[in-house]
Amino acid sequence: MTPHINAQKGDFAKLVLMPGDPLRAKYIADNYLENVKLVSNVRNMLMYTGSYKGNKISVAASGMGVASIGIYSYELFSEYGVEAIIRIGSSGSFKKEIKNFDLVLAKDCYGENTSFRENLIPNATEKIVYPTKELNDLIIKHAKKLNKQVKFERILTEEAFYSVKSIDERIKMSGGAVCVEMESYGLFTVAEKLNKKAACLLTISDNLVTKEYTTSEQRQNSFNEMMVLALDLAEDFQ
Repeated sequence: MTPHINAQKGDFAKLVLMPGDPLRAKYIADNYLENVKLVSNVRNMLMYTGSYKGNKISVAASGMGVASIGIYSYELFSEYGVEAIIRIGSSGSFKKEIKNFDLVLAKDCYGENTSFRENLIPNATEKIVYPTKELNDLIIKHAKKLNKQVKFERILTEEAFYSVKSIDERIKMSGGAVCVEMESYGLFTVAEKLNKKAACLLTISDNLVTKEYTTSEQRQNSFNEMMVLALDLAEDFQ
């Protein structure tokens, strides 16, 4: 056990899918996994392991923000033998043409605040961090197999949900990010630090240009395209 995870050694699969919302983790476990077991529930940050199409896989909530995903990803990678984490989350679109429920795979990530990275990797002040190419390639391969459309773009990890910055300011600052979320900069940094694999697959939940928004229930239950795509990678981690 770790300070934030009360699972036992061996409870997690090599591949972990990581939504922010604990209830999204529960939704995946209830609707997609067989022989599923709740392996950790500290602070109600629900984490499950089961099988998908006969392949072992885990799903673990991360909470919101770089600090939260930083804690859980670090402990999963360092203490539980996890090899890869795919963040499966929601995001706000900066582009009219990138609509609600579209899938975006992060080709890289711009982080507006480097303090987390500097604390984890000495003298590392890079604003742009990268997912694992091998893992992204697998996601793209499975997307083609499942005939799912995925946009491959830069994303922005922002510290404040209620930002006063305009869309144009955020696009310019990040060098062209198409959407914003709050966790991937932390996940990619932890994976780099520990020599593990990480990726970020997002569903657009809100279009910040057209002001079209999804409900909390839709965000919890209706991101099935993203879930099925990420789950399909379980076969590559047995």
